[in-house]
Amino acid sequence: MKHIFTGFSLIGAFAFLTLVVGCAGTQTQSKENLLIAAGFKTVVPKTAAQQKKLQALPPDKVAMVQKGGKTYYVFPDAANNRALVGGPKQYQTYQQLRLQNKLANENLETAEMYQDASMNWGGWGGWGGPGWIGWY
Repeated sequence: MKHIFTGFSLIGAFAFLTLVVGCAGTQTQSKENLLIAAGFKTVVPKTAAQQKKLQALPPDKVAMVQKGGKTYYVFPDAANNRALVGGPKQYQTYQQLRLQNKLANENLETAEMYQDASMNWGGWGGWGGPGWIGWY
């Protein structure tokens, strides 16, 4: 009877993990996708001066740029010769999306930890260890 309950808890843990992975998979996005989802616009440099400015920005980081008394946030993608540009509102939305994404990843890691614990890896109880004789 104990093995039946262990099997059900294992199935339940696996089902929960599958659900969490499915939800987190839709939320797990690259930085560029998060920026676009936050409302950042793709800008392609048209002049050599703009291209030089794009190359001067720190790679893989959102940089704050002041121009004409306004604040812009720029994420350079020099490899694709473009930049993602947004204002303060879009940057705030991006920060919120990053936080949600981080929390989703932490929830996934927690679910994986609980799933591993429910499988009783330490005792090898279901994998031919000391208790396997009674399984037939």
